[in-house]
Amino acid sequence: MNVRISLLSSVAALGVLLGAASASAQQASGPGVTQRIDADARTALSAGLRDAGVSAMGMSLEHSLPMAPGFADPEIGFSPPTSREEGEALGARIKANPAFSPLGMANSDMALSNGRLFIGNFNGFNAYELGEGEPRLVMSVVCPGGQGDVSVHGGLLFMSVEENRGRVDCGATTTASEVDAERFRGVRIFDISDLNAPRQIAAVQTCRGSHTHTLVPHPTDPNVLYVYGQGTSDVRKTGELAICTDGQPDANPETALFSIDVIRVDLSRPQDAAIVNRPRIFADGTTGRVAGLWRGGRAGVASQNTAQTNQCHDITVYPEIGLAGGACSGNGILLDISDPERPTRVSDIFDPDMAYWHSATFNNAGDKVVFTDEWGGGIGARCQATDPATWGANMIATIENRTLSGKSFHKLPSAQGATENCVAHNGNIVPVPGRDLMVQAWYQGGISIMDFTDPTRPIEIAHYDRGPISADRLYVGGSWSAYWLNGRIYSSEIARGLDVLRLIPSEHLSAAEIAAAEAVTAGTINPQTQTRIVWADTPDVANAYLDQLTRAAAVDADLSERIRSRIEAWRGGRAERRESAALSSVLVEASAKATGQNATRLKALADLFGRRAG
Repeated sequence: MNVRISLLSSVAALGVLLGAASASAQQASGPGVTQRIDADARTALSAGLRDAGVSAMGMSLEHSLPMAPGFADPEIGFSPPTSREEGEALGARIKANPAFSPLGMANSDMALSNGRLFIGNFNGFNAYELGEGEPRLVMSVVCPGGQGDVSVHGGLLFMSVEENRGRVDCGATTTASEVDAERFRGVRIFDISDLNAPRQIAAVQTCRGSHTHTLVPHPTDPNVLYVYGQGTSDVRKTGELAICTDGQPDANPETALFSIDVIRVDLSRPQDAAIVNRPRIFADGTTGRVAGLWRGGRAGVASQNTAQTNQCHDITVYPEIGLAGGACSGNGILLDISDPERPTRVSDIFDPDMAYWHSATFNNAGDKVVFTDEWGGGIGARCQATDPATWGANMIATIENRTLSGKSFHKLPSAQGATENCVAHNGNIVPVPGRDLMVQAWYQGGISIMDFTDPTRPIEIAHYDRGPISADRLYVGGSWSAYWLNGRIYSSEIARGLDVLRLIPSEHLSAAEIAAAEAVTAGTINPQTQTRIVWADTPDVANAYLDQLTRAAAVDADLSERIRSRIEAWRGGRAERRESAALSSVLVEASAKATGQNATRLKALADLFGRRAG
């Protein structure tokens, strides 16, 4: 979410908060198939904080926990100004109380480690013990500063801090002074090895604070970890942090704009973590000009008012392929991270329909990346029927020869109301073999799962949505992050707490596909640090491929029955190696005659039965 006190304190920002003029959803101009945004069961759900109406398809709610004690906003949450008078009143409130934040107790991003779910909050962070039943709150740390995004590595927790109210000591008192020696904006490091006694052991100050951050492992030294810090706020005064100066690079070559922060953490001495590089990843590759990418503004009469590329909002790394996807305000970029201390840009992409490139998610093969557009900063109702289908949506891009190519847009297909903040936000991959599926938060648009296996024809296959917090006025809420974490979907709900959901079989997703996904587990999951998914050879995985081939009408009845028979024999404990070998040969022949994803699935199934025969 891209809300800043510096914006909210100015009545000049009221136009941004109220939104821009809309165009018809049928006038999409992006690549791929034009999408329609229509009314459906989600469009007119009843309102309520805890008792809103619900619409679900392909997933069900298992648990819903309220906000943790001490982290619930007594005023429900932030309601953006709707008039000049309200804007002036908000500005006066901020000026009178420097410790005030419009989203002061909003839930934010999540990470999982050692059976515990860590949820960031603008007021600190919380940890929940996960098990068979309802998650159990086991730790709360009050440490105001926003945005509170968290990552975990071993016994260390990293937290992003961006707002001026952040204090070195996690205190709540602050001043309105432009220069404050006790102010903290950057990346905090906590020792959480003892949940009963968490303690801050390092606080790395940065020039623009840390809106988000990403953990990057050293490729050969397990004792070294890097943190990419993405700052999106104003540059601090030099008197507060000596390395910081502001301005455009043509006038000030040392400006803190147009860079990210690379923090090196020696895991044997994490208290000594420090910035080791501020790479100019937006520089022109030929001239070296620092401001080498999109300069912001409109690219055409009907295009978005787009952001300048002088920052990254989010960077997702995929160390096993040596690449990172950067969602960098005015551009999507691809970084070579083979030397993580010195990332270099290898590709970039621009589209006039993308107002603010917000986050990036790779598919498992690493040949596609989903970029999200946070049009309106997350506080606007951007999923109404009159909003363009290519604005505030996902862009699906392919990667070939380390080059990005935009293929299509996909937006939440349900028209949402005027009191529901809604736009594309955080998600990750659902590990179903043979498909590229992404579960994703859409704020008060709820949770949606997109199938982007065909990058030119992404579709929604499941959803869970509540009605608005209020039917009369927009209050900022909804799902900040929706992640698949070891067999369940966890949703960090900005104003309502924590939701836990599970997938249920439907015409779009079979029981075997769900079982294959639920069998994939990891000890630690930081969604912005992607790792390759490897599926064990199991009957569920084989059945998942068969279900996909059947759904696509890619196998005839005889072959389908033969595959199913071998799977049932497998489930029954019979090896039948000769039959498996024969079936593998048949599937190899079939894959040679097939095309696209069907050929890939047939070959994967052939290989699986081939290993069964070995």
